[in-house]
Amino acid sequence: MIEWAVDDGALCVTDADNAELSVRGSGLVVGGTGPDIPRPVDETVVVTTDELRFPHAVAYAFSLGSDEQHELDPDGAPLSLSPGEYVVDIDTEIKTYLRFSGTATIEKTGGYEETVVRFPDRVRVIIGFRSRHELPAGTITVPDTPEGIAAGLTHLATSHKTDGPDRTYPTLRGHPSLLECGDSLEIPDCIREDFSPSGIELVVPADYESLFVAAPLAYYLQATIEPRERPPTGPSHATLRVPEFAVEKRLSPMPGLERDVDRLLRKAFFFDCLVRNAGPYGTNLAEQSMLEVLGLDAEELYEAGPQRRLATYLEVPDAAIEHRLPDWHLSTYVRPDYDSVESLPFLLDRMSLVHMPRTSELEGKELVERSLEDFYRGGNNGPDGRSRASTGKVASVDIVKPELHNGRVHGWLADGVPIDVFKTTPEAYHNRLDYLERATDSTSIAVVLNDPEMAGEHDDVAEIYRQRSEELSMEVTVDESLSTAELARVFEDDHDFVHYIGHCETDGLRCSDGYLSTSSLGRCNTQTFFLNACGSYYEGMGLIERGSVAGAVTFSKVLNDHAVKVGSTFAKLLVHGFSIERAMGLARRRIMMGKDYAVVGDGTHSLTQGEHRVPTTLTLEKLEDERAEYLVTFDCYSTRVTGSYYFPHVEGNEFAYLCGTQSNFTVTKSKLATLLQETEASVIFNGDVYWSTELASRFVE
Repeated sequence: MIEWAVDDGALCVTDADNAELSVRGSGLVVGGTGPDIPRPVDETVVVTTDELRFPHAVAYAFSLGSDEQHELDPDGAPLSLSPGEYVVDIDTEIKTYLRFSGTATIEKTGGYEETVVRFPDRVRVIIGFRSRHELPAGTITVPDTPEGIAAGLTHLATSHKTDGPDRTYPTLRGHPSLLECGDSLEIPDCIREDFSPSGIELVVPADYESLFVAAPLAYYLQATIEPRERPPTGPSHATLRVPEFAVEKRLSPMPGLERDVDRLLRKAFFFDCLVRNAGPYGTNLAEQSMLEVLGLDAEELYEAGPQRRLATYLEVPDAAIEHRLPDWHLSTYVRPDYDSVESLPFLLDRMSLVHMPRTSELEGKELVERSLEDFYRGGNNGPDGRSRASTGKVASVDIVKPELHNGRVHGWLADGVPIDVFKTTPEAYHNRLDYLERATDSTSIAVVLNDPEMAGEHDDVAEIYRQRSEELSMEVTVDESLSTAELARVFEDDHDFVHYIGHCETDGLRCSDGYLSTSSLGRCNTQTFFLNACGSYYEGMGLIERGSVAGAVTFSKVLNDHAVKVGSTFAKLLVHGFSIERAMGLARRRIMMGKDYAVVGDGTHSLTQGEHRVPTTLTLEKLEDERAEYLVTFDCYSTRVTGSYYFPHVEGNEFAYLCGTQSNFTVTKSKLATLLQETEASVIFNGDVYWSTELASRFVE
């Protein structure tokens, strides 16, 4: 769903996920809804102008009268278009296309803050918008049988907008239909009509463990899942079939099936990311040379059907590409029972791998040792500070050690409270859908200080949110010493984020007149939160159960100085587009006992959008040479936009990189200062975490 309005001379666009885009132009005149254009869009608008300004973005121009296509030079050189009819692809947070006739110049402004399209005279332009995130189309009812669940999972792939390699672009994968439990299989006609089998089959044992694990591979390949009863003796194997090319790849029985699905999905997805560059949306990808090395023809494979492409990919030995595969972004550990079925579409929407939950007990001081190991690996020195705990009793949490598989981020949809993962629930995913359907004009943030001794964090985070509100549509309120009724009202009111600073005890969050237990709330209308108080895990889970999507909590007592460091860093990252889990993962690096902080709910959820569609983290390392150079490592990935790429704006770089693949550059001190000033990103330097624009002054010569 796309909504647009004209405000202060700008075309302001929002979608159902609260993504925002402001398009400005010289004397911009908006004429209303426009005709269709030859691209998949949700809405079109006709404007008249001689200039259009967008946030910094990758841009392509396609000639409608020939096969010519052009890409705006990432280094900043302008792109001049000769007379003709064009479609220009602007890769902003909301996908944007321009259709016009004539000549034009496309360029980036100094500092790479904007992408500008200029025309020699005022011209009529049709602007098309497509939302990157969509609501599910319909609901499939599945019975408590392997056959029923297999049929439901098979039909989830109708959300793909193509069966070609372009499906690696997140904008061409819609949200899968929902699954709900019922007595019989019911597939709405609209879903049946859209279902188009790819000709690929995935035969799996007729048990929930195998079905859940195989679901991500089947979903991406648009394969038909066929459950098969176990043989009377011996293990039951899964089989991936490509009948048209007589391919039958035997997969391991559980638990080896988890490893095989991991490898196959990453392999097929990676090759499709490379092959898609032969199509109209290609870019100069650093990993592209792999196809030539392996003797694969990108143009031929781009035009091939899904069976042919997969059969070709399967011929490539895993060892030939394993070292080049980007890190997979997300793995979720799911209890394999009927009650978990309804959560699977949400995991597939994020392209998560699915694994079985296995844990072991933490031994002795292992939690402390793991925290210290992470901390001292960065070369930090532990600060002293008073405990944030009060004299009351803090709720204790029995933490376990999970068996983790491949993934940058890990979610836990099962029993137990493990470290190093976000603990989620089915309610969190359904709550996220509820918030997508709520239209809001701005982001509402409430900061609550319920202990005056903690004013340091309060002042820091309030200033961070206020600064960000100057750039985004954001409303910030600050309250102190609230009563139980007043704090309850904060959580029950419509807020996108609540940052609570104070104490938490077994009776709840401490207020001026007692304690608020979140279990007493009738309904929570706070989308996300941070309960920066000792032992707030259970209170955070209570907010999720009553309506929140995700939030940050603590497992035990935390030092006040530590809480201030984590709170301020988390706030900075959150309002610049980092997901809840990634923001907390970086913030807790700053303290010795980082494992005391965790995320509950859907950790992949983001509160706002950042300057860059894919949040960026830079790691700086001073090289031991006479030239005083630095090694800069770019790390760009997001659990929301798997399949995207990024372009490091480093002088001399010509390549884009797949998200999940790190890129390294050597720069001088002065060039590093410029890079940090122009790149809105988190930075890891000397073991601590900074914001790039604030760190830049250290390197100015």
